[in-house]
Amino acid sequence: MADSRTSSISRKTAETDIQLSLNIDGTGKLSIDTGIPFFDHMLTLFAKHGLFDLEVKAEGDIDVDYHHTVEDVGIVLGQAFREALGDKRGIVRYGSCYLPMDETLSRVVIDFSGRAFLEHRVPEKVEHIRDFSFQLVEEFMRAFAFNAAANVHNEVLYGRDAHHMAESLFKGLARAADQATRIDPRVQGVPSTKDVL
Repeated sequence: MADSRTSSISRKTAETDIQLSLNIDGTGKLSIDTGIPFFDHMLTLFAKHGLFDLEVKAEGDIDVDYHHTVEDVGIVLGQAFREALGDKRGIVRYGSCYLPMDETLSRVVIDFSGRAFLEHRVPEKVEHIRDFSFQLVEEFMRAFAFNAAANVHNEVLYGRDAHHMAESLFKGLARAADQATRIDPRVQGVPSTKDVL
């Protein structure tokens, strides 16, 4: 591959301080530390199953709530994908994945279209995973989609265990994003009739 599809972003606010590095064409090498063990687990799955090299160091006001840290990491990860993809020449653009996790089956579909949208369909009133609210999965996905300028459609088709549902969504996002960001030698220029994404 001629061009390196990498990005390194630092973002500091009154609530969080995040350093993140991404290599889309990686092998799943990772270093993740957000101070939130379950979220670290989800980001580890994302890197490993998407074969993205990913380093995340986040310090946030987790003594108040996990919300700011989870959302802001989603923001920075989305920005990193957008930057690393550049003008998106040669990419497949679309990706999808059905991801089973024991009793759970999820579907994740992504389009790196330049238009931000999230459709997120999950069961109502899903239990917490220890002290991690399942609602935070949606907050992460929204932040990622809007900052990557991507259409992301997630749905838990069925499932009971909160951990399994979250895991299937993160793994599904990883696999769909890996598929969508691949270079297809048949694609000439940008994969859009508009000639820009």
